[in-house]
Amino acid sequence: MFVVSKIVVFLLQPGVWLTMLLAGGTVLLWTRWRRAGRGVVTAVTLILATVAVFPLGLLMISPLEDRFPVVHELEGPVHGIIVLGGAVQQRVTRYRGQPALTDGAERMTETVALARRFPAARLVFTGGSGLLFDPDLKEVDTARLFFARMGIPLERIQFEAESRNTHENAMYTLRLAQPKPGERWVLVTSAMHMPRSVGVFRKAGLEPIPYPVDFQTYGSEQRGLGLNVLSGLAGVSAGLREWAALLAYRLLDRTDEIFPAPRGRTS
Repeated sequence: MFVVSKIVVFLLQPGVWLTMLLAGGTVLLWTRWRRAGRGVVTAVTLILATVAVFPLGLLMISPLEDRFPVVHELEGPVHGIIVLGGAVQQRVTRYRGQPALTDGAERMTETVALARRFPAARLVFTGGSGLLFDPDLKEVDTARLFFARMGIPLERIQFEAESRNTHENAMYTLRLAQPKPGERWVLVTSAMHMPRSVGVFRKAGLEPIPYPVDFQTYGSEQRGLGLNVLSGLAGVSAGLREWAALLAYRLLDRTDEIFPAPRGRTS
């Protein structure tokens, strides 16, 4: 299933199949089917222009990021903090010898802030290797180096190194941490990823306090026309991947809801 999911994620990238269509259409231009080739190339051009000009990706991502509100104050005790992997670059870290983070670095930096604010809370970093061809290169190795550089005692942190996806993050984390009934655990991950993450943790038996970070959208003023093919494709790819994952997780019974929401909110 893991290998299949990686293949599906690859094929869901608009840039992949648009490139394939463009290449196929270009080949057809040099054959007797050049009329069909012109049609394919024209269609790809129109799609790219649409993606570049209109904020389709932002419109897909915004409902995901708005599902759980930003947390400005945490009231009451915090017994544990869980941060999901996906914000480190294992290969760069290994090659350069210093912790390298992705665009989702807020997962790590906000966790440091929370750890300092709640010094008695237990910390769990969950992230093995989601790499298909280098499974021994673990995210936890980069995480250890990062947290040590930030001055967080490593003996305070539990590192879960076997998970390869969000479902396994939840299953293995709860097996490792064994939170007690009534404890309050904060879940830190990217805002776009939070609905699916909350869903799998609820299914696994924990009602976490969602702490979304790494926002990409900031309201209606961002939704004007533009002209950037690369960012447009990136946004559509990210949004399409996450919506598809939400549906897949529900079909695979990894969550009880297609689009998890804060408790008391069903729409």
